[in-house]
Amino acid sequence: MHSETDKIELQYLKPEDYPEIREAMVSAYRTMPDDYWTERQLKTLLGKFPKGQVVIRVNGRIAGCALTIIVDYDNFEANHTFNEITGNSSFDTHTDNGDMLYGIDVFIKPEFRGLRLGRRLYDYRKELCEKLNLKGIAFGGRIPNYHKYSDTLTPREYIEKVRKKEIHDPVLNFQMSNDFHPTRILKGYLDGDKASEEFAVLLEWDNIYYEKPTRKATTKKSVVRLGLIQWQMRPYKNVASLLQQAEYFIDTLSGYRADFALFPEFFNAPLMAEYNHLSEPEAIRKLAGHTDNIIREFSKLSISHNINIVAGSMPELKDGNLYNVGYLCKRDGGIERYEKIHVTPDEVKVWGMQGGNKLKVFDTDCGKISVLICYDAEFPELSRLLADEGMDILFVPFLTDTQNGYSRVRLCAQARAIENECYVAIAGSVGNLPNVHNMDIQFAQSMVFTPCDFAFPTNGIKAEATPNTEMILLADVDLGLLRELHEFGSVKNLKDRRTDIFELRRKS
Repeated sequence: MHSETDKIELQYLKPEDYPEIREAMVSAYRTMPDDYWTERQLKTLLGKFPKGQVVIRVNGRIAGCALTIIVDYDNFEANHTFNEITGNSSFDTHTDNGDMLYGIDVFIKPEFRGLRLGRRLYDYRKELCEKLNLKGIAFGGRIPNYHKYSDTLTPREYIEKVRKKEIHDPVLNFQMSNDFHPTRILKGYLDGDKASEEFAVLLEWDNIYYEKPTRKATTKKSVVRLGLIQWQMRPYKNVASLLQQAEYFIDTLSGYRADFALFPEFFNAPLMAEYNHLSEPEAIRKLAGHTDNIIREFSKLSISHNINIVAGSMPELKDGNLYNVGYLCKRDGGIERYEKIHVTPDEVKVWGMQGGNKLKVFDTDCGKISVLICYDAEFPELSRLLADEGMDILFVPFLTDTQNGYSRVRLCAQARAIENECYVAIAGSVGNLPNVHNMDIQFAQSMVFTPCDFAFPTNGIKAEATPNTEMILLADVDLGLLRELHEFGSVKNLKDRRTDIFELRRKS
């Protein structure tokens, strides 16, 4: 290990660096003394892709180097060789229009090993991959210790033992510690690599920020502003007065440039006061008659105020059955419907309500979202299915009368954020409705929950409203942090599931 290190610099490779590069290669590849790049080859590489070729200097001396090309990955068979991927070292396989960064060489001079310089070279490759919006990085990794075990182990068995730390392989251990995952064995990859028995491991790193090129003029937001409406239950003369109050909140949130407005469950329940002379089942079915009109008006408001509205929930009659449903009114004019899957015992007993069966993730201009109504948040299977479909934000409109009921929703919603590596926003109603049977009191504290890791609040709470007070709550959430959490979190709840001993799947 080099004992005195004053200055470490990462620089682009230049043609005049060749004499020093050649000496570094000979020093790094002592077991393969004739296997080094010619000056002509490096000049060709620099002419095709200068930003892909870098050196790292320690006190002015070249200590290591990384060489890279861009390829159209689909043009190569999964079991390709080094000569095929490099065009027999002509690099004619490089294309600026490719989708994968392919590493063709990386080395550190022996005297500079131990300074973690290789990690810096790999970090540069990752940053370059993200900057160029490529799918990821791939390369064939040598397994130089394999020749010691080839009589007793297949390459696959060897890799598995390296993964379990039963065998030390300096190259493969280094690659896997830098977030590269083995995808297959490459046979006959590098001619003359006797130490590896000419086997290599195809290693890949996925760019979590990759966006498939599109010709559409679309914008996908990374930082999303959530607006939660903690709704006061109060008497309304008619639907128009209720909509007037709803528009006030929507307009306010729009003024703060919120991307979403979340209403609570059964926020339109005050309209049932008109039917209080009827039985509870009859009154709520009368209330269901207003749902279509409210959604039409909400859709107009979402467009005119440029905000996506998660319209809480309302009763709806369909084929003679009563459901608890809600609508996502997108600012582009689209309307999506969601249903409460698990109705509460009280909803069944008092109203004769049916549970729905629609569970869906919705694509929006602010990522993938889904909605679970109140009690549904207490069933972890639902949100896990949604997480498997890429959900970024889970909205939970709720209605709870007691603090006990509220605590169930709150604690379960926070658990959903942690176990599914997503954001969860809950919004409820406050106040009293003495003139509406079965809807007399409410308790709520609206909140936005996050996963619990270094990039997020330590207690997993992004924002919280004042309990039992009518107000709005605004919170910005960064979807990019979720991408990083999925790949590099302290724990990986989604990836670490033991699917070898259990599974969760939809029945239809």
